[in-house]
Amino acid sequence: MTTMLLEGIYPATTTPFYPDGRLYLKKLEHNIERYSRTPVSGLVILGSTGEAVMLGDDESREVLRVAREIAAAEKVLLAGVGRESVRETLRLAEYAAEQQYDAVLVRTPNYYAPQMGDAEMLTYYRTLADQSPLPVVIYSISKFTRYELPVALIAELVQHPNIIGIKDSSGSVSRIAEIVVATHNAPRREVVVTPTFTAFTNRMLLETPMPAGTFVSAETLGGKAAVAVAPPLTTVKATRKKEIGFQVLTGSAGNLLAALEAGASGGVLAMAACAPQACQEIYTAWKENDPKLAQEKQQRIIEASAFVAGELGISGLKHACDLNGYYGGRPRLPLLPLDAETQAKVAKAMTDLRN
Repeated sequence: MTTMLLEGIYPATTTPFYPDGRLYLKKLEHNIERYSRTPVSGLVILGSTGEAVMLGDDESREVLRVAREIAAAEKVLLAGVGRESVRETLRLAEYAAEQQYDAVLVRTPNYYAPQMGDAEMLTYYRTLADQSPLPVVIYSISKFTRYELPVALIAELVQHPNIIGIKDSSGSVSRIAEIVVATHNAPRREVVVTPTFTAFTNRMLLETPMPAGTFVSAETLGGKAAVAVAPPLTTVKATRKKEIGFQVLTGSAGNLLAALEAGASGGVLAMAACAPQACQEIYTAWKENDPKLAQEKQQRIIEASAFVAGELGISGLKHACDLNGYYGGRPRLPLLPLDAETQAKVAKAMTDLRN
């Protein structure tokens, strides 16, 4: 089974809609192209910020397809595919694999919460991971699902070779630290990386120059049929390998630095949908071992993150996107757009975070 390096910042992208609620795919293209020009490590398509639960299956496939077509090859792509049943989740995971995504992000099923015990969750994720053509990243976001995946259960799941990480959106740094400790003994995996030790994506593989008619095995392409590859146009060389363990991503921008210091490898951040550069600067300063600058960059986004992402949610984030050169627009009903007074408050909160 394949794996993927998950380090750095991943904007949890929004899904644009026309005022009548139809998908606005041209604006999706605009957003993805703009994110692709930022230094973020990758993109999450159809997470909570993407209003994934508001979309039908055909719409989900359209969004995944368009985002993949526009995204730069070097950006890691995570597809939010969580459904209530293993069967439907797997169907969307298989489509994401056809589209050359790098991993799937799978939230905990929650509708039948009273019956969702440890045995059910273990079965859900293990069965999915057994059959998924892409690596699985667990997604725990209890503020929406009303279920928090127990740390002990996560420690059991990490033994599966196709479960490679977790996005924890509890907002608790102590919980992040607990997960890091509990998964420390997870199997180590070797991943192919670029010469600068950044992730080497499935799409970069397809764009690597090869002689005409070069045969690429099905295993290399993640289980797809073997093909003869025509010479592509870009030059990307993967010349290194890196050993990684279980990868923990935080979902909270407000304490990103503390999570990184606790052992997280990066963050999937709603706030990065509207302020990717500001979030990236925290990670970069931390990575470059500049704690003073990292703390300054962290302080810069705390207030805006708490208000725009934490208090206002989708509507606030979409308006903040409009302020920063990304198309936000309206959320899908029954979520409502912000009134003029709240829009003004968002503009004030985002003053120091404008691109």
